[in-house]
Amino acid sequence: MRLVRYVSLALVSLALAVVVIFGLLCLYIDYYARQDLAQQADAVVVLGALVLPSGRPGPDLTTRTEHAVGLYQAGLAPRFICAGGVRDDAGSAASVCRSLAISLGVPEEAVVLADGSADTEEDAHEVAMIMSQHGWQTAIVVSHPLHMYRAKLFFEKEGLVVYTSPTTTDVDAIPLPWRTYYTIREGAGILWPYLEQAGFPPDWTAALQKWVYAGP
Repeated sequence: MRLVRYVSLALVSLALAVVVIFGLLCLYIDYYARQDLAQQADAVVVLGALVLPSGRPGPDLTTRTEHAVGLYQAGLAPRFICAGGVRDDAGSAASVCRSLAISLGVPEEAVVLADGSADTEEDAHEVAMIMSQHGWQTAIVVSHPLHMYRAKLFFEKEGLVVYTSPTTTDVDAIPLPWRTYYTIREGAGILWPYLEQAGFPPDWTAALQKWVYAGP
């Protein structure tokens, strides 16, 4: 009976620790969603988002690109990197972002494509490879608010210095149920690669990945 009690206590303690750690993770997600940390950097980076079947940028990609263009035009970075989408696909998020940025006044020669990626972790890797080739080390990363902390972690993992700049810091404008949902989903997006590396069943981590990237 004593052994059963010790095992039960250990399991409860573990569960509480997981809840506390995930709660702290959610607080970090919320904190970075509310902070625009943009400052002078080697490049401003737009993370990919939905491209409509017509080939036009979806609402998120439009908002991200417009926000990044504002940072570029404010003189915070001399280069504009568009990430996301399959390489050589004319409809990739990166290529659509590039076209929109140029139409908004960013010089064509200032825009760099970092496509060939399918998720945030791959975006960070593709961008980091390009920046490394040119000796660039600092980046203003632009995405929607609740995505910022996950993006920051993946880009820093690639050895870059990251200044996050969300499309808006008015997180409270997002209805609480949706804000809670997206925050939890972002937490899962941070954890699933580490669970995968730790040897969790592939079906579990694949299900988490599908949930994170399945859209609203």
